[in-house]
Amino acid sequence: MDKEQKAADKLYKTHFGKMVTAMLQFSSDIDLEMAEDLVQDAFYAALATWKDKGIPQNPAGWMYTVCRNNAINVIKKNKSFKNPFEEEHTTNGEAEHDENIFEDRKLQLLFACSHPRLSAKMQVVITLKYLANLKTESIAKALGITIDGIDKILARAKQRIRMENIFLKEPTPQQLITRLPIVHKIIYLIFNEGYRAGSGKDFIRQELCEESLIMTKSLLDNNICNTDTAALYALQLFNASRLSARVTPAGELSDLEEQDRTLWNGDLIVLGSYYLNKSRSENISSYHYEAAIAYLHCHAKSFADTDWATISKLYGQLLQNNPNPFVKLNYAIALYYDFQKQKAFDTLRDLRHTFLEQSYLLHATLGKLYLLEGETYKSDLHLTKALRLTDFQVEIDFIKKMLVKS
Repeated sequence: MDKEQKAADKLYKTHFGKMVTAMLQFSSDIDLEMAEDLVQDAFYAALATWKDKGIPQNPAGWMYTVCRNNAINVIKKNKSFKNPFEEEHTTNGEAEHDENIFEDRKLQLLFACSHPRLSAKMQVVITLKYLANLKTESIAKALGITIDGIDKILARAKQRIRMENIFLKEPTPQQLITRLPIVHKIIYLIFNEGYRAGSGKDFIRQELCEESLIMTKSLLDNNICNTDTAALYALQLFNASRLSARVTPAGELSDLEEQDRTLWNGDLIVLGSYYLNKSRSENISSYHYEAAIAYLHCHAKSFADTDWATISKLYGQLLQNNPNPFVKLNYAIALYYDFQKQKAFDTLRDLRHTFLEQSYLLHATLGKLYLLEGETYKSDLHLTKALRLTDFQVEIDFIKKMLVKS
C-alpha cells in the first residue's frame, strides 16, 4: 500500500463521520446520501491529486475544502444556500479547523444515531458507519451480517432519516435525557461486538472497543451522563484490561481460566475501579451489576481464587433486572464454579428451549462442563454440535482443543 493510500485510510478512520456531519450542517439542501457522496468524492480526489502533487501539510483541511467546493457547485443555484465558511480566511488554499468543533459534532451525531424512530439495528449500523468510521465490509464482519444485509439496513435508515428529517436536529435537554439509555445500549453493543468479532489474530476488533470507550468518556467529559454512564465505563475498562490476554500470540482463543493474568492491564483495572466507585447510586442498573462482576474477576489473584459465590448472586440479581438467555448462561457458569452443579445444569437445560439452542456458546459451555465432570460422551455430543454452529476459526480451534481433551 502506497503512502497516499495509507494517509487517505487514516483520514477516513478519523474524519469520515465528522465530514459527513459537516456537510449536513453546510446547507439544508444536503441530505445524508448527498453528504456521503460529497465526502466519498473528496477521498477519490485526494488519492488522484496526492499521488500527483504530494500529501498536503493539512490533509483534513484539504479534504474539507474539497467537500465545501463540491457542495457549492452542487447547490449554488439553490436560494436556501448559506455558506457557513464565508467568514473563514485561508492563505494557502487549505481550510483551518478547530478539531474541538468536530468532536462536538461527533457527540451530536451519536445522539442523532440514537433517535428513537430508528430501529436498534439501524442505530448500531449507522453509529458504526458515521462514528466508528467503518466501511460496509468491516461492519458486516463485525456484526456477522452479509454486506448486502448491511447495505439494506443503511438504505432503510437513510430513507427514514430523509422522510422524517430527523438526523441532525439539535436534541432538547429533555431529549438528551430520554436518549441517553439508547446511547448507552448502542455503545455497549459496539464494545461487545468488538470484543468478539473477527477471527484469528483479528478476533478482537480493538478499534471497536476503543471507539466505544472514547464515546463513553466523551459523555462523561461533556457532563451528558448519569451514574449508569460511569458504571458502563467501568465495565468497559475492566473488560478492556483483559483484551491482550484473550488471544494467544499464536492466535488461539484463551478462556478466563487459562489466561495469563500478568498480561492484564493494571492501569485500566485501577481506572475501572475508580469509575465503579463513582457510579454508586440508589438506582442500580444492569451496567452496575456487570461492572461489579467484572471487578471481582479482575481483582481475583487466580481463577481458583475467584469469588464465585458473590458472582453467582450478582448474576442472579442481574437476571431479575435484565432477564435474557445470555445472562442466564453466565449465571449457570457461575453456579457451577460456586459448587451448585445440579442447579447449573438445570439452568443450562432450560436454555435449550431458547434461541441459544442454535448458538455455539451454549453447546461449548455444556461440552466443557460435562468434560470437567468426566462425562465424555455428553461432552463430545455438545462440542460436536458447537462446531457446526460457528464460522469463526478461532472458536472452531478452541472447541477442537476441548474435543482432544475428551
